Amino acid sequence: MKKLGILILTFLLVASIFVSGCASNKGNVSENETGPEETTTITELNIGYQPSTHQIAYMTAAEKGWWKEDLAPYGITKINEYQFPTGAPEMQAMLAGDLDAAYVGSAPVITALSQGLDAKIVAPVQINGSSLVLRNEYNYKSPQDLKGLKIATYPPGTIQDTLLRNWLKENGLDPDKDVKILGMTPGDAVTAISAKQVDAVFLPHPSPAVVEKENIGRTIVQSGEMEANHSCCVLVVSGKLIREHPDIVEQIVKTHIKATKYNQEHVDEAAQIFSNKTTEDLDTVKESLKEWDGAWITDPTLIEDSAVNYSKVQHDLGYIPKSLTKEEIFDTSFYDKVMSEN
Repeated sequence: MKKLGILILTFLLVASIFVSGCASNKGNVSENETGPEETTTITELNIGYQPSTHQIAYMTAAEKGWWKEDLAPYGITKINEYQFPTGAPEMQAMLAGDLDAAYVGSAPVITALSQGLDAKIVAPVQINGSSLVLRNEYNYKSPQDLKGLKIATYPPGTIQDTLLRNWLKENGLDPDKDVKILGMTPGDAVTAISAKQVDAVFLPHPSPAVVEKENIGRTIVQSGEMEANHSCCVLVVSGKLIREHPDIVEQIVKTHIKATKYNQEHVDEAAQIFSNKTTEDLDTVKESLKEWDGAWITDPTLIEDSAVNYSKVQHDLGYIPKSLTKEEIFDTSFYDKVMSEN
C-alpha cells in the first residue's frame, strides 16, 4: 500500500506540472475550437526576435522598459527575450510552444501555420528592406547576368528565399538550375561573400550595408524592386495567448505601435539602440537606414495581400501543401480595437 501511495502521489505531481506548463497559477476555463481550455494566470512572456534593423521596434520597447511597464498591470513581471538568426528556427521554437510572441518574417509564419502552428499575425512590423548585393568584379545589367552564380540568402521558407526564387522565376531563370542558392544565417553569408565563397548575397539590412562598407560588393536590386511594398517582418502571437489573454495581446499591439512611431520620429536614436543591442558599428547602421528601401509600419491592411501572395508562391515552390487565406494568417481585431480607441 505504501508503494501504491507513492505511485499515486508521483502521478499527481507529474500531472500537475504538465497542466501548469509555464504559467504560474490556475484560472478559469475558456472555450476554444477544440473544446474547453484551462485559462492560466501568467507572469512571464517569452518573445522572439532577430538582430536586423527590420525589428528595432522590439528593441526600442525593450530599451525603454516599455514591455515591462506596459504589461505590468496585467500581471506580467518578466519578459524573456530570445534572439534567433533567421525566421525558420524562431518558428520552430514557437511550434514547440516556447514563444508567446515573435518578431519574424511573414513567410516563415506561413510555413509554420501550414505545419500546424496555433498563432496569428496581429500587426506588421515593416515592408521591403532587403538587398541583393553582388561582388564588385561582376558586371550586372539584368537578372540574366546572375546565371551560374552562387547566391547566399536566408534558408528555404523565409522572406528572402521566397522573394528571390519568385523574382528569378519571373525573370526567366530557374532558381534550382540556373543559379545556386545557399541558405545561411546573415553572419555566415557576409563571411562567405567576403571569402569569395559565394558571388552574391540577398539579405535584410544592415547586412548589405556591412558588405558595401567593406568594399566587397554593391547593391544591384532592392527587395522592393522585386515586389513593391512587400510584406516582411510581422508581429505574431500564439493562439493560446489570444484566446486566454486578449487584454495582454491588445497591450502588446499598443506597445508595438508606440515603439514603431517613436522610431519613425527618432531614426538616429533607433540606430543607436540597434547598435547598442547588437554591437554593430553605429555609422554602418545609420548608413543602412539611409540606403534601405524599407519602412516601419503598423497597419495590417498594407501587407495582407502580399502575405497571402507569399502563401501562393510557397505552395507553387512546393514548400507548403496548400495556400492559406487571409483569415488563416491574420487576426487584425486587436489593431482595429487599438485604433478605434485613439
